This record gives sequence, structure tokens and C-alpha cells, in this order.
Amino acid sequence: MRDTEHSPVVLLSSLYLAPVEYYSRLHRAGDAVIDIHDNYQKQSYRNRCTIAGAAGPLSLSVPVEKPVTAKCRIKDIRIADHGNWRHLHWNAIVSAYNSTPFFPYYEDDFRPFYEQKVDFLLDWNEMLRQLVCRLIGIGTAVTFTTEYLENVPAHWADLREAIHPKKKSAYDAAPYYQVFAGKHGFLPNLSIIDLLFNMGNESRLYL
Repeated sequence: MRDTEHSPVVLLSSLYLAPVEYYSRLHRAGDAVIDIHDNYQKQSYRNRCTIAGAAGPLSLSVPVEKPVTAKCRIKDIRIADHGNWRHLHWNAIVSAYNSTPFFPYYEDDFRPFYEQKVDFLLDWNEMLRQLVCRLIGIGTAVTFTTEYLENVPAHWADLREAIHPKKKSAYDAAPYYQVFAGKHGFLPNLSIIDLLFNMGNESRLYL
């Protein structure tokens, strides 16, 4: 069974089309706080997501400009405008989900994001998070830190480092319909768009 525990407050990082686990914890929280003062980390979900392609899991990474210093806050990270990455990401998403039941319903909501320039990674992530929450119906109140939180209140669930592509997730994801499951089996905890495009308005019930 999936974890059904409700946390009074969850502390999260800013992630690009975050995994299902992220939105499950966000949905089940009383309140949520996104730390915009934590240090940017390479090879994390801060600038990448994983979708289900025809050949299996596919990672999509947003290119960012190299930080001036070794430690740079996520709110200061700029998107690198090279490599035609928006076009490549959108083509990959269309290729992966064009045959899913609900992609046609949400295509016009997501496409404009891949046709505009956004300077900062935090703004990009946040605009997509707000869209996802609106489409799924996640109404949890979200606020942002004013400084890095080293001492987290005891009643908060600190998930800033827990949801990471290089760490084994404790989230027990129940299988749901996936177009390519016949080829690859069920792929758990992919980007939230995998759940949304496959399950549509039932996504909230799953979370």
C-alpha cells in the first residue's frame, strides 16, 4: 500500500515536473513550503524529469548556466538558452504520450510553456507546478522560504533531499495504467505528467 500518512507541513525543493511521489506528499500535506534558498544540485530533479518513452524511462534535462560560485541558490539559477531544448523536450513528451487517453485534453495547457523563454529555473519549475496542481486539483497552500532552513521544525517533513534520482525512494507506488506497460512493465514514480496523461481526472484519487 502507498503511504497514507498526512504531514502537517512538508518542506520541498523546486523540481522540474516532479515525480508522482512529490505531488502525493504535496497533496496530502496540511501546508507546504518550497525552499528556494537551497543550493542547486547537478543531476537532481531540480532541472530534470523522467518520462516513459517507447524505449523505456527517458530523462529530460533543462540546461542551466554554470553558476559563478560552487554554491548557488536555486532561485539564482538561470536557464541556458541553447540546444533548442524546449523543442526537444516537447517533441519527446508528444512522442511518449500522444497515444495516452488524456494527452489530447492537456496538450494545449502544456505546449505554451515550450514555446516561450523563461530566464530562471525556479520560475519555470514553479509555473509548471502551479499548472499541474490546478489540473489535478491539489489545493495545498504553498509558501516559500526567505532563507535556507538549517533547523527544520520537528513537526515538518523535510523532503528536500529525499526525492532524488540517485536515491532509492521509499514511496510505494501502486500500479496504474501506462501505455507502454506491456513492453516495460509498470514504471513507478515517473514525472507527474505520466500519471496525468494516463489517468486524467482520476490522478487526484490516485495521489
